[in-house]
Amino acid sequence: MTLPPAAQRDLERAVGLLEQPRLAVRLANLAGKPLDGVLSVMPSVNGRVQEILRKAILQCLTVAIDSQDGEVFEPSAWRPKALTGLTGGLGGIFGAIALPIELPLTTTLMLRAIVEIAHHNGENLAELEPRLACLQVFALGNRKSEAGTAIGYFAARQALSKITAELVAGVVERTMLDASAPVVTRMVSEIVSRFGLVWSERFAAGALPVLGAVGGATLNMVFMDHFERVAEGHFIVRRLERKYGADKVRELYRIAGSAKAPPAPTG
Repeated sequence: MTLPPAAQRDLERAVGLLEQPRLAVRLANLAGKPLDGVLSVMPSVNGRVQEILRKAILQCLTVAIDSQDGEVFEPSAWRPKALTGLTGGLGGIFGAIALPIELPLTTTLMLRAIVEIAHHNGENLAELEPRLACLQVFALGNRKSEAGTAIGYFAARQALSKITAELVAGVVERTMLDASAPVVTRMVSEIVSRFGLVWSERFAAGALPVLGAVGGATLNMVFMDHFERVAEGHFIVRRLERKYGADKVRELYRIAGSAKAPPAPTG
C-alpha cells in the first residue's frame, strides 16, 4: 500500500506540519522563558479568552455558512502574518483592554488565510462542508506531539466531522443558522475548548517580559504561522483522501507519523 512519490512527499509534509510541537513551546522559546512560565499565567486569562472567543467563533461560523463562492486569491506567504502582526502590535500597546477587539479581528484574519489554503488544495468552497472544514482548523492546533500519537489528528478531526455533518444537515433543512440550536452550540463549544487554550497560551506569552523587540506583533505572527501550518497539513490530507481514499491515507499517515516520532525513552 503506497502512494506515488509526489503524493507520498505531500503526506510526509502534512505529518510534519500536523505533528509539530505545541504553540506554547514555540511562544515560550521566543519569549526566552520556560514553558512553565507561560502556562502559569493561563488560568487567569483562559476564562475571559473563552468568553470573547465564543462570540468570535459563532460569527465566523455565520460567515462560513452564509458566504458565497467568490474570488479566492493564491495563499500569501506574508499578508496574513503582516495583518495579524499589526493587530498584535496594537494589542501589545493597549494590553488586556484590547483583547475584545484584537481576538475577534485576529480570528477573522486567520479564517481568511485558512480559506485561501483550502482553495489552493482544491476544496470546493461553494459547498458548506469544506467551508466548515476551514473552521475545524482552529480546533486542530492544540495537540501534544508525543511518540505514538500521530493518529491524534484523525481522532480530533473525527469528533469535529460528526458535528459538522449534523450541522450541514440542519442548515440544509432549515436554510438558515439557528445560533441556539444544540448542534451549533456543540460545534462552537468544541472549537472554543481547543482553540481557547491556544489563544490563552499566546496571550500568556505576551503578558510575560520578553527579550529585545519581541512583542505582541511578533507573537501574533508566530501564532498565525502556526495555524497556517496546521491548515496546510489538514487540507493536504483532505486532498489526498479525495484522490486515494480516506482509509488508505489514514493508514499511511499513521505509518509516516510513527517513523517521524522520537524513540521512546529507555531505562
